[in-house]
Amino acid sequence: MGAAIVGWAHLPFGRLDGMGLEDLITRAGREALQHAGIDGTAVDGVWLGNLNGGFTPDVFASSLALQCDEALRWKPATRLENACASGSAALYAACDAIEAGRARVALVIGAEKMTSVSGAEATRILGDCGYSGEAGHPPGGFPGIFSSIAQDYFAAHGDHSSTLARIAAKNHANGALNPWAHMRKDLGFEFCNTVSDRNPMIAAPLRKTDCSLVSDGAAALILAADDAVADFPRAVRLRARVQVNDYLPMARRRVVDFEGPRRAWQQALQQAGCAVHDLSLAEVHDCFTIAELLTYEAMGLAPAGQGHRLLEDGTVLRSGRLPVNASGGLKAKGHPIGATGVSMHVVSAMQLLGEAGDLQVPGATLAGVFNMGGSAVANYVSILERAR
Repeated sequence: MGAAIVGWAHLPFGRLDGMGLEDLITRAGREALQHAGIDGTAVDGVWLGNLNGGFTPDVFASSLALQCDEALRWKPATRLENACASGSAALYAACDAIEAGRARVALVIGAEKMTSVSGAEATRILGDCGYSGEAGHPPGGFPGIFSSIAQDYFAAHGDHSSTLARIAAKNHANGALNPWAHMRKDLGFEFCNTVSDRNPMIAAPLRKTDCSLVSDGAAALILAADDAVADFPRAVRLRARVQVNDYLPMARRRVVDFEGPRRAWQQALQQAGCAVHDLSLAEVHDCFTIAELLTYEAMGLAPAGQGHRLLEDGTVLRSGRLPVNASGGLKAKGHPIGATGVSMHVVSAMQLLGEAGDLQVPGATLAGVFNMGGSAVANYVSILERAR
């Protein structure tokens, strides 16, 4: 018994001063139910992706989702946390319940309220997703971690600062078309490639434009079992889904090899019975631009050190053979931790059903989604296709 996405909701990402975590969860869940044309009586369980970690005092947030609809009272609700892949963790847990026959319809919500704390405190909280035995090494939290990954990549393959700037410029141009994006502004290559007062170096070689945004936001989706799909007007099937976890301590692996993401992509494509070039588009985890570059190579689009060619020949652009992050990615859309994985699946479902508006990739039939927790620790890859 498989599962399909049969409805969804996507709230705007950004600094949402008028909305708390409870508001984000309940609004996204309510809108997803409405979009699927059902109420809480049809739902067998709720799965919430939410990191928290100190962003808000609402640690026990799973049952806040019951306030979406009075008929959800007494339904099981569970919060899932797997760092920046918490949204995909919630989605996969709901799929597990459906495939096990314990649910036919599931409500999945991803939400995060990040801007209630200072920037320094947000960096500290996110840094706690690393290994405590390596705290402060390298310094600077996750910007420091990914700067060290970029340094390793540059040491092996040459200075690719301009490549990272091309990724940032591509994603900001895409995000300018996204009505839900935190930053809807085309910054251009020269701005992204130049260190300035407005684009300072955060952790060399990563500039501000190489780093994803601290955002509030939520997204939600309705999943239905295969034998329930006929009851809904739209359906996008999860043709394959794979989770691969690697060691948490970076000292036990070469993070720049992106071995976990590589294995996840290989297994998902094999499970789906397709090749990477069969994909119409991909939404990938660009928490930092170096992560998107490494993902090109982990996907098998280019050999190690050659990912830059995909930008130079236009392969991954909106108009290219395999657009990557047509939504603007985490770079422009924003990265509310618990919402990210759900958002990626929602925008991919929109693409496959031709409902992505200005973001639409013409003729999209197969989508790849890569959501990552930590420094390539928790790696989730889904292959989605239109069910009918």
